[in-house]
Amino acid sequence: MPRQVVVRGVVVAVLAAAAVLLAVVLLRGGGGYTVDARFINAGNLVNGNLVTVAGEEVGKVEDIRLSDDGQAIARLTISDEYAPLRQGTRAVVRKRSLSSVANDVIELQLGEGDAPALDDGDVIAAIDTESDVPLDELFNAFDKDTRVAVGDTFKLLRDLTQGKERQSRAAYRYLNPALASSSRLFQELDRNKPDLERFITATASLTTDLSARDDDLAGLVTNLGTTMRALATERGSLGSALDRLPTFLRRTNTTFVNLRASLDDLDPLVTAARPVVRDRLRPFFAELRPFAAGAEPTVRDLSRTIRRPGADNDLVEVLQRQPAIDQIANRTAERNGAQREGAFPAMQRAARGATPQLAFFRPYTVDAVGWFDDFSTSGAYDALGSYSRAGLALNQFSITPTLDALVPVPGGLRPLLEGALPGLKTGRNNRCPGSNERRAADGSNPYKPSPDFNCDATQVPIGP
Repeated sequence: MPRQVVVRGVVVAVLAAAAVLLAVVLLRGGGGYTVDARFINAGNLVNGNLVTVAGEEVGKVEDIRLSDDGQAIARLTISDEYAPLRQGTRAVVRKRSLSSVANDVIELQLGEGDAPALDDGDVIAAIDTESDVPLDELFNAFDKDTRVAVGDTFKLLRDLTQGKERQSRAAYRYLNPALASSSRLFQELDRNKPDLERFITATASLTTDLSARDDDLAGLVTNLGTTMRALATERGSLGSALDRLPTFLRRTNTTFVNLRASLDDLDPLVTAARPVVRDRLRPFFAELRPFAAGAEPTVRDLSRTIRRPGADNDLVEVLQRQPAIDQIANRTAERNGAQREGAFPAMQRAARGATPQLAFFRPYTVDAVGWFDDFSTSGAYDALGSYSRAGLALNQFSITPTLDALVPVPGGLRPLLEGALPGLKTGRNNRCPGSNERRAADGSNPYKPSPDFNCDATQVPIGP
């Protein structure tokens, strides 16, 4: 007896499981792949409406519910043989006929075959769906007078196209893409409604601001007209410039091509300069920053020196007076009751008169420089240390034995002095330039500017 009870229980359980499985299959309509489609309006859709592709049934509408943002979400059950759908698939609500109300179908326009697949439970966004607009809603949007006018419009179109049906059909074929594009445009505008509202508000504000500046706008338009007239008067020059523009662009292209090669050649330089910039220029700029900060008062004062309020107190006014200075310095004009040349020409003419004197003293420049050098130093150096050479030069005066006064030397005493001082030489007052220097080994000194120059090359310092 217990064994029969167990067998009966097993049979009942198997039958119950089979019933549940059958119910699931029937309720799911034979397919396990579902997607959701969002519609702005799903007024005539009901559960059980067909889902088609190119007129062939591929599924049904399983459920319709309302989203949080007020759109309709239709759950579509798709047969396994047509699953999965691809991204880019569009869902369009269409009527099968005008004989009933709730006979709409959802037509799927499949996406590209290589597009990513829509997973089970994915959503077709509202931008990829089109809702059906009931005819009564379309006509109810018009009042009585407008409906009469619309009717008259259709009659007018009928009369216009009568006898031209073939051309009208061809024209209507071109109207469909325009309407479809308009539909996509309005869908985008509807999806970006907050941005559109902000755009309209900003445009209104801009228009209000522009209306408040109508005088400035009028001036702008007037100046623009003047500019256009000026350009029109220079159309010859503009045409010439445009004619030269292609040549200029070709040369520019050649220049840029050559510049690319130059930049390639500069790459090693940039690479080699990188350590210098990092290790030297960066510390230099770090030290330069305090200098630049400290130089700010100087630059500020310099700007005030260049230009500052007031009269006769800046460099700009000095430059403005340069023409007057140029007039006095270079131009011949009536001055002090007579025509007088400028200061610079007068100075040049005076210098030409002093040129011979200056030319005579020019060879003695070495002596003058040597005198200053000897005056500022105590001697010279060689391998043994410092040394100096001194020579006594006497003129018509002599030093007393006590070395406290100068006395003139009588002419009669000169022969006695020459006898008392061996090596004493007199009349040495016509030396050549550079004669105070010791004679060089190559005999290049003393220097005679010319063979007939009035100097005695034998007048040299005493000693070796």
